[in-house]
Amino acid sequence: MAKTKVELPDEQLRTLKHLSDETKISMDELIRSAINLLIEASRDPEKERRVSRAIAAAGKFKSGKSDISVEHDKYLEEDFDK
Repeated sequence: MAKTKVELPDEQLRTLKHLSDETKISMDELIRSAINLLIEASRDPEKERRVSRAIAAAGKFKSGKSDISVEHDKYLEEDFDK
């Protein structure tokens, strides 16, 4: 774990200390938790939606061919040549 220095306005520091005392969670841990929340909020929800849709679609379509896993390159080439 790396150390870093963060300067906080007095009001934020007082509130953080108060929250730490109330919850019995160290100020360091509260700050790390807040950063994790910020990181989660910054993730692209559209990407997560696309991934969920792709996972939900997996296995829902049938080609009628039983050797797709072995001959996938051949079938792709045939489709792209059309």
